[in-house]
Amino acid sequence: MTGLGKGKLTRFVTGKVSRVSGSLVELEGLAGVAMNDVVLLGEHRLTGEVVAIADRRVTVQAYEDTGGLAPGAPVVARGAPLSAGLGPGLLGSVFDGLLRPLSRAGTWLRPGTAPEAGTDERCQFRPSVAEGATVSEGDELGSVGAETALPLRILVPAGATGVVRHIAEAGSYAADAVVATVEGVDVALTSRWPVRRPRPYRERLDAEEGLHTGQRVLDLLYPVARGSSAAVPGGFGTGKTMLLQQIAKWCDADVIVYVGCGERGNEMADVVDELSLLEDPRTGDRLSRRTVIIANTSNMPMMARETSIYTGVTVAEYFRDMGYHVVLIADSTSRWAEALREFASRTGALPSEEGYPASLASAMAAFYERAGHVVTLGGRRGSVTIIAAVSPPGGDMTEPVTAHTQRFVRSVWMLDRDLAYARHYPAVAWSGSFSRDADALSVWHAQRGDPAWAHRRERVSSLLSDADRLGALADLVGVAAMPGAERMVMLAGRLLREGVLQQSALSPNDVFCSTAKSAALVDAVLTVIDRCNALVDSGMPASTIEETDFGSVLRAAQETGPEDFEGVQKHLEAMLARLGELP
Repeated sequence: MTGLGKGKLTRFVTGKVSRVSGSLVELEGLAGVAMNDVVLLGEHRLTGEVVAIADRRVTVQAYEDTGGLAPGAPVVARGAPLSAGLGPGLLGSVFDGLLRPLSRAGTWLRPGTAPEAGTDERCQFRPSVAEGATVSEGDELGSVGAETALPLRILVPAGATGVVRHIAEAGSYAADAVVATVEGVDVALTSRWPVRRPRPYRERLDAEEGLHTGQRVLDLLYPVARGSSAAVPGGFGTGKTMLLQQIAKWCDADVIVYVGCGERGNEMADVVDELSLLEDPRTGDRLSRRTVIIANTSNMPMMARETSIYTGVTVAEYFRDMGYHVVLIADSTSRWAEALREFASRTGALPSEEGYPASLASAMAAFYERAGHVVTLGGRRGSVTIIAAVSPPGGDMTEPVTAHTQRFVRSVWMLDRDLAYARHYPAVAWSGSFSRDADALSVWHAQRGDPAWAHRRERVSSLLSDADRLGALADLVGVAAMPGAERMVMLAGRLLREGVLQQSALSPNDVFCSTAKSAALVDAVLTVIDRCNALVDSGMPASTIEETDFGSVLRAAQETGPEDFEGVQKHLEAMLARLGELP
C-alpha cells in the first residue's frame, strides 16, 4: 500500500492486531517495520510506536486509550519514527504529549488525532538570503515574526548545503508551506524531527554562564549553569510545583518549555492561567508568548507521559538551534518513570529495583544528556537547561528514580518537609542539596564584577551547617548553657534563613530577586553577625543581643524592590545603629 506524503512517495505497511493488553498491543502480518516506527491502530487510527520485534511478532506501545481495540483490527505502519512538528505556532500554545494542539481540540481530543503543526493561521515570512546564495547546514534562510522579540528562524536542515535554488518572497504563507529549496532539499516553515533523536550541533561548551532564577537560595547556594541540569526532589506538599512555576516566570531564559508529565489537571490549568496573565519583564508582553506548554495530565493515557518528556526536549533543542537559551521544566520525571514501569510489567521485562525496568538508569541518563550549552550548526550559541521535579513515594529519597537522578544532574535542590511545614519557602534544604557547577560559576561571577561571590557562598553554607549542628546540641543542654560565640552562630543561622533564604512568592518586592540585591542582603546579614560577634568579644551578654529587634534586617527583602540593593543598605545602617545603642 502506498500513500502520498509531503512531496514524496511513502510506503505504508499493513497488518492486524493479535493481542491487546492495556497500552501494549501485539501485531501480526506487519513485515518490514523498524524499531520506533509509528503505527496506526484500528479504525480510529490510534497512534502507537514499535518497541519490540521478535520473529513475526511486533509489539507496539499505544499512546491513546485502546478501549474498543480488538484482535483482527487493521494496522498501518507509517514507515517513520514518532516525530514532532516544529514551526510557527509553538510559542504561546498548549499541546499534549504528542505535540497535538489542545487549544483547538474542544473538550477532548478525538481518538486518532494526528500530530500536526501548532497553528492554522498564516505566517509572515521574510527571507534573509537571495536565490543563488551558497549556504551550509544551520544557516538562516529567513524568519517568521521578524518584528517580534523572538523571531522564528527558518534554518537550512542538517545535512543540506549548497546553492539556494529557490527562496520565497516576503509575504503570508501557510504554516507548512515550502519557502526555500537548497540543492533539491525543500525547506518548509514547519519541519518534523524524531523526538527520540537528539538534534545535532557543532560543539558542546563547558559550563561558563549562570542561569539566574531569581530565587535567592538557588542563585546563592546551589546555582545551575546554562546548558546544565537540575533536579527538585521532594515529597507531597513541599512546594515542587510552586518552585518550578517561579523559575518559569522569572529565570533569564529566552524560551520556556513547561512539560506537565502526569500532574493534576488543576495544577496545569493554574500554570496556563498564570502565564497568560503575567507580564514579561523583558518585553512587557504576556509571558506566555515565549512559553510552550506540553500538558499530559494524570487523566491522559499513561504511555503518552513517556513521550511527553522527549517531545519537550525536542522542542527545546529546536529553539536552541536558533541561538536561544531555553529552560525545559519537567514536572515530574517520577510519573515518566512510572509509565516505563507499567509498560515493562506488561511486556514481561525482568524487573529491577521496586519493579522499575533495568533500563531506567540508561533512559534517564540519555534524557539529561540532551541538556547542553552548544555552538549550533549555524555557529550560534544556544543552550537547553533541564530542570526536573522528582516525586519520591512517601518522601523516600533513596528510591531508584531519586537516586539515579542525583547521579546524572549537575544540581540537586532537595525540598525539606519540615521547612515546608514551618512555612519556609522555597523549602530547599541546605543539608541535602548541592551544585556541581558552583566552582565554574564562581569564576563567571568574578568576571562580572563580583569576586566575593564564592567567599560569600562558602561562609553562608558554613554558618547554616554549624547552626544546625549547634541547634541539635542546644536542644539537649539548653541555649543558656552554650558559649556566646556559639549562640551567635545560631543567631546567624536564623537571620540567614529568615532574612535571605526565605522568599515570598506573593510579595511584589520579593517574588523575584536580582543578583545585586541578593548579594546586598547576604552582606547585610554577615555584617550584622560580625558586629554581634564583636559585641560578645567585648563582654556583652549574648542574651542582650538575642533580645534585640532584628526586624530592620529581616524585613529588608520585603520592603525593598527586586533591584533595590541601595534600600537594603539603608536597612543595614538602621540595624547597626540599633546595635550601637545597646548598653
